[in-house]
Amino acid sequence: MRRLAPYQTGLWLAEYMDMRCQLCRIYRSTPQSQLLHHQAQSSIHNITDTPPTRTALKKHSFLTNIVHQANSHLSSGLLCDHCHNDITWLPRPFEVDIVPSISLSIQASTYYEYPIRQAIRAFKHQEDMTKLPLLLHAIRQLPRPHGCHRNNSVIVAMPTTSQRLVKRGFDPVSILSAQLSKHWQIPVWQGVKRIDDTVSQQGLSRAERLSNLDNAFALIENPPKKRLILFDDVSTTGASLQALARAFIPPASIKSATDNSNNSYQISAYVLAHGSKS
Repeated sequence: MRRLAPYQTGLWLAEYMDMRCQLCRIYRSTPQSQLLHHQAQSSIHNITDTPPTRTALKKHSFLTNIVHQANSHLSSGLLCDHCHNDITWLPRPFEVDIVPSISLSIQASTYYEYPIRQAIRAFKHQEDMTKLPLLLHAIRQLPRPHGCHRNNSVIVAMPTTSQRLVKRGFDPVSILSAQLSKHWQIPVWQGVKRIDDTVSQQGLSRAERLSNLDNAFALIENPPKKRLILFDDVSTTGASLQALARAFIPPASIKSATDNSNNSYQISAYVLAHGSKS
């Protein structure tokens, strides 16, 4: 049996054993649980007045409902309705140009503001795995790209440099992308690396970001599928995802026009959080 990493165990406990909202920490109250309680009470009151054959049918229906409601409850989310509705989900996608006639659409789960901003920072910089269930809830808001499935698509997680990996001790984006892979049932592909001589994008202007990311990514091998889904935790200007997408475009296409060959890839991008509302 494969041994679970500590963060995976924590996610499992938060999902199936801890019934409290991962944000406000109060017990969840869902219409499904109220309905299940109502059905249980109704079954108890009606069981003596129901003919045997109808009782058997009701019991069967009741047990079916229990299984259905239990499955719905276990996959309903890690936030209560109040906290979930306080967050703006799925803002309008924004685009960046890859080549003169090709743009990259970037869809965010939400904005980079409270409470997602604090959760991402604590997770990335303080290794606070208690914030992971909230980020998992955000991941689950991302709809799987239309037409993409495990046989024609791969997820390309934003790679980190070996220097940052040694300094941080873990790769937060790879952990998040593994959860996205499980959510969409699309495999993660790790055939691209990041060059070590680039600096962090935080605090740089858009022009500095673009200059910093020139030739920042290199392919180790060719992608096994034609549909590539790029993934990162936060995107402010889209410069990192733009540079990563360009790693899959022939240099001649970047300088001139679109690549219309049969070897071109369909590239889209998804992130947990984008900039802010303002």
